[in-house]
Amino acid sequence: MASNRSSLIVMRDTRAWQLQVWVSFGVAVFLCATGLAWLPGQSLDRAFMVMGYVFCLSTVFVLSKAVRDGQKATLSGEAETPMWRIVVWGGFAVAMGLTGWGLMRMEINDTYRAYLGVSWLYLVTSAFTLAKTLRDRHEADLSEAQIRGRQQAMQERAAGTAE
Repeated sequence: MASNRSSLIVMRDTRAWQLQVWVSFGVAVFLCATGLAWLPGQSLDRAFMVMGYVFCLSTVFVLSKAVRDGQKATLSGEAETPMWRIVVWGGFAVAMGLTGWGLMRMEINDTYRAYLGVSWLYLVTSAFTLAKTLRDRHEADLSEAQIRGRQQAMQERAAGTAE
């Protein structure tokens, strides 16, 4: 008797992609850290920028999760919490706005300001990519676990009816 079951394939990112994402994020962190470590001026400016970069990073991960959860809720027909969306997007806007404002107001030369700005934006974009890659891996792991669970249940059912 032939089996009508088709095998399910769970798509995963390649190891090369995962390596590229992690290396890119690491380079962005290194560039930002280097720029902040050698930031001319007062320690207060450096502290403000470090806090801004960390605030931006944390809001990137929260925003990534909220957007993905919103998409999942839309697909499944679940209700979403509208205030949460406002808080998440508002937090991201405040983090980016305050960090940009602080960068523009610092009394440093334009070349240094450009370096800090570009490395900061690189950090934010690489963090979005990292967040997506991590979430994709998590969802692939869940899908594979569900498939294994179904296969095991069918095998147990088949073994039970064969007795």
